[in-house]
Amino acid sequence: MLTTDQMRAAEAALFDTGVEEWALMSQAGHGAAQWIARLAAGGPVTVLCGPGHNGGDGYVAAAALKARGLTVRVVAPISPQTDLARHAASTFEGEVLSDGEGLKGTVFVDAMFGIGLSRPLSHEHRALIRDLHASHERAVALDVPSGVDCDTGDVVGGEGDDVPHYALTLAFGAWKPAHFSGPALATIGAARLVDIGVPDRDGEMRLSLPERIAPPAFDAHKYTRGLVAVVGGAMAGASLMASRAAALAGAGYVKWLSEHDHPGHPPDLVKDNAPLADMLGDERIGAVLIGPGLGRDDTARERLEAAVRSGHPLVLDADALVLLTPEILAAETDAPILLTPHEGELSRLCDAFDVAGDTKRERALALSQASGCAVLAKGADTLLASGADVRFFPPASRWLSVAGSGDVLAGICTARLAATGDAMQAACEAVHLHGRAARHAGAGFTATMLAEAVHPALEDML
Repeated sequence: MLTTDQMRAAEAALFDTGVEEWALMSQAGHGAAQWIARLAAGGPVTVLCGPGHNGGDGYVAAAALKARGLTVRVVAPISPQTDLARHAASTFEGEVLSDGEGLKGTVFVDAMFGIGLSRPLSHEHRALIRDLHASHERAVALDVPSGVDCDTGDVVGGEGDDVPHYALTLAFGAWKPAHFSGPALATIGAARLVDIGVPDRDGEMRLSLPERIAPPAFDAHKYTRGLVAVVGGAMAGASLMASRAAALAGAGYVKWLSEHDHPGHPPDLVKDNAPLADMLGDERIGAVLIGPGLGRDDTARERLEAAVRSGHPLVLDADALVLLTPEILAAETDAPILLTPHEGELSRLCDAFDVAGDTKRERALALSQASGCAVLAKGADTLLASGADVRFFPPASRWLSVAGSGDVLAGICTARLAATGDAMQAACEAVHLHGRAARHAGAGFTATMLAEAVHPALEDML
């Protein structure tokens, strides 16, 4: 995944090896045409071309679609402004219109500005895009929708409602942060990558894709599979929910460290009500979860401090993130720690650790570097920061926006941390497992239903 500057540097490196700019544009346009043709299914296509390279990609795609026998109209309110864009325009043998008045069709292709835009769209261009979007059944954006900053996902000079929703956004050469994060994420639709020969530059930003979860070893037992300790608190329900998710996410043994009883305590969950420091002294513990239902009083703070002092790998969620301070983290430990904040908790933690950033990615990175923890910043655009590395995730089901969903995710994270010992790997596995569980749960589920759906989701990922 590359920023605008990194993408331009990657292209420049290719040019230095003798690759011609036209070769990249030709690959981009023809690759886009393949996707657009599928979406059009023989129907008419309108391509809106801008004056630069994004417009050049559009002209090439239009020519390729026309060669396939599709009806293609090109709208170009601004003539090509570079030699490369002019050459691309010359490949389209058809009428080029200056406006889209009266045009209707199956697919509208936005090749107006792409990643190169650094100023707000004019009123006229914004209106043109909206009109063409409204008069076509589906819309496709080349690289990013016009008006979206590809580095931040912000709408340049506007709000998310200023950009229409696209069925498909085609990224050229490499993913950009806006494809999976930022305020305009809802406008992106399905994101697909068009290969134009840009080599992997081993960057610090990457898209996390689902991988197989390793099944238990041949000689596994309940402790080698991972003993998870879930610290209970003032409200038992949340920690019980997390415990259930941890058990179904592959943990070999889950202990509920709680001083409280609960009528919903399942018989297969071991409850330990000894003093917390004694319970946490068990060297067989693979990972500890604290936060769901913990409370925010002095007793809760003492339990959090004890968990950090224990030296076990930790997942800190919910109330633990409200209580967390740099002083609490000052305890000597080399064990991995994963923080799982939602947007409000991320802002509070940034204040507590005196860090800032203009984007969610920057705030998560700054917090990770200041705290020494991996940070799983949750939301519609969940991302993971660890040191200098960032992992982005494809959007999951919107039905996950339900109370208790975060408790389930925290339990999954802890089970995977106990199994792997690596906070980044554990978080990546957990996010994908959480999203797949939502697919199994269907629509309108509760957190309890989501926790139970972790079981078939795990089966999918083995």
